[in-house]
Amino acid sequence: MEKQKVEASKFPGFPYNPYSIQIDFMNALYQSLNNGGVSMLESPTGTGKTLSIICSALQWVIDKREKEKTGERVESDQNSEKGGTFDSDDEPDWMRNFVIKKDDQGQDKKAKKNKFRAGIGKCNLGKNHASCRDISSGDVVKDCCRKNEGKNMTNGEAEMDDEEFLLEEYESEGEGAAGDGKPKRKALGASLSSSSDEKDEDGSDDGDEEEEKLKVYFCSRTHSQLSQFIKELRKTVFANEIKVVCLGSRKNFCINEEVLKLGSTTHINERCLELQKKKNDKVLKIKNLGAGGRIRRTKASSGCPMLRKYKLQKQFKTEISEQGAMDIEDLVHLGRSMKTCPYYGSRSMVPSADLVVLPYQSLLSKSSRESLGLNLKNNIVIIDEAHNLADSLLSMYDSKITLPQLENVQYNIEKYFERFHNLLGPGNRRYIQTLMVLCRAFLKCLCTEKDDSYTDPSQDIEKASKGNFAFCSSTDINDFLFSLNVDNINLIKLLQYLKESNIMHKVSAYGDKVSISKNSLAPKGTAECGEDGSSLSGFQALADMLLSLTNKNGDGRIIISRSRPTSSGRQGGCLKYVMLTGEKIFSEIVDQAHAVVLAGGTLQPIEETRERLFPQLSLNQLLFFSCNHIVPPDSILPVAVSHGPSGQSFDFSYSSRSSSKMIQELGLLICNLATAVPEGIVVFLSSFDYEGMVYDVWKASGILERIIKKKRVFREPRKNTDVESVLKEYKETIDTLSTGTLKDNPTQSGALLLAVVGAKISEGINLSDGMGRCIVMVGLPYPSPSDIELIERVKFIDRLGNPNSVKPSNLSVSNEINDGDVKAGFDILRRCKHRGKQYYENLCMKAVNQSIGRAIRHINDYAAILLVDTRYAYTSDSSKRSFSHPASKLPEWIKGRLVSTDNYGQLHRMLHQFFKYNKKRGF
Repeated sequence: MEKQKVEASKFPGFPYNPYSIQIDFMNALYQSLNNGGVSMLESPTGTGKTLSIICSALQWVIDKREKEKTGERVESDQNSEKGGTFDSDDEPDWMRNFVIKKDDQGQDKKAKKNKFRAGIGKCNLGKNHASCRDISSGDVVKDCCRKNEGKNMTNGEAEMDDEEFLLEEYESEGEGAAGDGKPKRKALGASLSSSSDEKDEDGSDDGDEEEEKLKVYFCSRTHSQLSQFIKELRKTVFANEIKVVCLGSRKNFCINEEVLKLGSTTHINERCLELQKKKNDKVLKIKNLGAGGRIRRTKASSGCPMLRKYKLQKQFKTEISEQGAMDIEDLVHLGRSMKTCPYYGSRSMVPSADLVVLPYQSLLSKSSRESLGLNLKNNIVIIDEAHNLADSLLSMYDSKITLPQLENVQYNIEKYFERFHNLLGPGNRRYIQTLMVLCRAFLKCLCTEKDDSYTDPSQDIEKASKGNFAFCSSTDINDFLFSLNVDNINLIKLLQYLKESNIMHKVSAYGDKVSISKNSLAPKGTAECGEDGSSLSGFQALADMLLSLTNKNGDGRIIISRSRPTSSGRQGGCLKYVMLTGEKIFSEIVDQAHAVVLAGGTLQPIEETRERLFPQLSLNQLLFFSCNHIVPPDSILPVAVSHGPSGQSFDFSYSSRSSSKMIQELGLLICNLATAVPEGIVVFLSSFDYEGMVYDVWKASGILERIIKKKRVFREPRKNTDVESVLKEYKETIDTLSTGTLKDNPTQSGALLLAVVGAKISEGINLSDGMGRCIVMVGLPYPSPSDIELIERVKFIDRLGNPNSVKPSNLSVSNEINDGDVKAGFDILRRCKHRGKQYYENLCMKAVNQSIGRAIRHINDYAAILLVDTRYAYTSDSSKRSFSHPASKLPEWIKGRLVSTDNYGQLHRMLHQFFKYNKKRGF
């Protein structure tokens, strides 16, 4: 006990008397920060992991600063470089001007140049500007020119109203007449400085910004998890001792009602950037006032009204500093009350903050880090909920463009080129023609002659009744470009053009104007893209795809998905780039940061994570810590249930889970549980589609009516925004019905919630106490082996560590497979060696562990955990399995207490005794 008190004294910021496992966790984290490098710290959900992270990491920061004050400065800190300047197209001009005034003008300009170059890559550009073969082949460009040269323009030059859509003159490096290697512009009008209301009355910017200092970057997967982190932080003394800033998405932060009305994240982002572009570019609209030829110049829109006054942004920063730790809701409330933007206000706080709380995307994506001005150099990075870090990281670097988006982009860019062809300089014409060549090539790839044969509507209807008819094939980057005859296009220079010329905004804005003025004369379907519907979204998707094609050939795969035309003649499909390796991406974070900490409830197997993200580190260079749960053994009852009440064996494998007999047997089990289990029961099913199937069978068979007599039934909604209201009603129902005071239905004693594995409730939602007295995991939620993206990842991982063990050709079933072909997917999985199978199993069991971990949330909590499937139970056939036994991958605190039963009577007795015992304990 004395030793525990001494250990606890190292972390005086901990608001309670810590448990021994919390002290162990904090010591391990503290030591990992001392050592630097990469560490993985595992602590089961419900053990106070978040509070332990806060008190250990921030105590380390404070201790380190105290040592520096006494002269014990570490050499790496003496040589640390200051970074994280703001230099992004989506920054308000007052933010950019503020940073520029702090630094030497010449060096700042050079830094901005280099930063942009780093974003698009480097290339050796030729000096012969007369030749365009470094952009595309002469034949293709000539063909493109011939198609447009013969068209007669209605006007020799643009109408004055259209001049705002005209591109500035563009010459890339090596193509200028002077050969000085610099892009050249010819401005349409005089540039204007920032308006006076964006500065102080004396015209000066804030000059009291603090220097960059040691920071802790804490990131998690969702905004709700970040809010929970801030809530835990407020329990400690650190909330008022350090500067904290919480970052988030525009959709969560925006207070401009006109922008919020757009609804979707994509459209909100686009509109925000568009408003900033109008504000920063200060475009002058030129209007003809009559036959006399006089012109008048007027200012364009001044951007978002929530960013017009710089003084309010200064006050916003002051308020944040004075009020301490604030979550996203607090920042939004403050922004609304002050009528200033909380999104950009929070971003401006980053340089002076000690602790930056932000979502995965903002830290793991290089472009997001640069946009936000995040400087990881010699700082601390803590990534919570890191159980699926590798896949989450790779998904951020995927790119996708759909057939409707391609059609939309192609239509708009051709209309733009037709309108302004005679007014564009040679540089702009050449690059626009190249874009049209690429669009046509991509469209041809998705609309092949093979698809033209599927024209019989009756066949479409017949085949549609059998499933989804997307035909997918995969290829590497080089083969993809060669097959389209576009391998000689310099994508690096093309991306540079897209970045510098502003063509995406010009063409999409002109397309929107034409669409409105001519009652949307675009081809049928070009605007019917749902979330992807806007022209700018399509252009951005194209730019993302082109950027993906600049990756190394072996870093990812191109997925070509074609769908047969429907009876209406419409055809879908998409091109998608799937990133397969995160080693280089994550190494940028590891190389810059002093320490990177991966934390989570279940991080094992750590070998898979190491091989995928930092294979250069051996296991002895990687600090791994794991602790048990704080709850006593009597507080949990994990049971592998292999048979139902009528004796039917539970088999929820892919081939038998949809049978009505199996679903009805599950319903009988739930009916009995509704009688035996007090308060709340949560049933996790593999997908929303399967949940719907189960619900419908129960309703048709009368089982649902029997359940409702004992428990009120709730269903997890598909929309994440609706989950909170459902959970609130679920909890209120349990609190009311469990007391037996509700007169409407006195037989009900709680509620039942049908949830979905991998959806919001299974990821980070707290189902403590009565909300989760019994967690029922139905089957093993293996991902569908018909998913071609999944199979590509499995094949790649199977070759990790030993590229010669499995050759790619041995694992490919055909060049083109029907999306939904489960058999082909299983054939590939069976031929995989150890790593591929392990990865597939781990995807399933990580999802299981996340779901069942929702129940036990504190030391006095208790719950039963039922794993319903014969595959969870150890049997004589277990040794014959081609995959590992699922129970072997359960968390230690569950695995060591797991019991199996094939008799419901025995299960009922165990449940009765378990809840009777814990109720007597007074919890």
